[in-house]
Amino acid sequence: MTYDVGEKPGVGTYCCTNCDWEVDLDDSTDTLPPCGNCGKGHDTEYVDC
Repeated sequence: MTYDVGEKPGVGTYCCTNCDWEVDLDDSTDTLPPCGNCGKGHDTEYVDC
C-alpha cells in the first residue's frame, strides 16, 4: 500500500518510493511531508519501510 503527502497513516516509519528517504511518524495525527531528499515535492509517495 502506498501513502501520499498529507495522509495520516499512523505511527511508524515510511520510505519514499523514489529514493527510500525515511520519515518517522510518532503520533497518529502526524501527516506525511514532501520528501526532504529527492525533490518529488507533493508528488511523493511512501510505503512502510
